Amino acid sequence: MDRLEKLCVEKGMRMTEQRKVIARVLSVAEDHPDVEEIHRRAAEIDANISIATVYRTMRLFEESGVVERHDFQDGRARYEEASDDHHDHLIDLRSGEVIEFVNEEIEKLQKRIAEEHGYKLVDHRLELYGVPLEKSGD
Repeated sequence: MDRLEKLCVEKGMRMTEQRKVIARVLSVAEDHPDVEEIHRRAAEIDANISIATVYRTMRLFEESGVVERHDFQDGRARYEEASDDHHDHLIDLRSGEVIEFVNEEIEKLQKRIAEEHGYKLVDHRLELYGVPLEKSGD
């Protein structure tokens, strides 16, 4: 049983075979797939999984807090397994690649900004959007 499936069971979710396949696809994903990509990968394992099943399952997983949904301004919801390990995202606007990163200076700055405004920071999400730097000599 993979991490995501185990988490779903712990939350009392009924795990059908198709949900198990979708959970497995998300657990091994090293990117942030959208529903169509999750469906494509799941259908390689079980050809009977419909796109509607993937949409319903992703909504259920999101509502249960086992996956996080991201809108990286490309018009499609993208997903990743929910984690206690905080990270931010840098999105390449040309390729759509999503780079995860942690920067302690940014973390301290966000906390300081919240405190300067009289708040305790309890959560945040940082998404940076960019294009590759032009290389000199090209």
